[in-house]
Amino acid sequence: MIKTLTKEQREYMVERIQTYFELERDEEIGTIASEQLLQFMIQELGPFMYNKGINDAREMVEQKVLNLDEDLLSLERPSGHSSR
Repeated sequence: MIKTLTKEQREYMVERIQTYFELERDEEIGTIASEQLLQFMIQELGPFMYNKGINDAREMVEQKVLNLDEDLLSLERPSGHSSR
């Protein structure tokens, strides 16, 4: 799933966790605790989010293929000769 995060991504996420705790819970949480929480969320919650993203992408691709199929069918021309 998430193999690696860049240093910048990890730092940003840790800062966001710290900001959340400060603003929403009126608690101060340190860098180590934020990193541990981030790691927990990646391991335990990440697969659910990843799978949701995959399912959303699958639905989008299926809709695009359906639209493409309809567009191709609209390009067909009548064929065959009617002798009657």
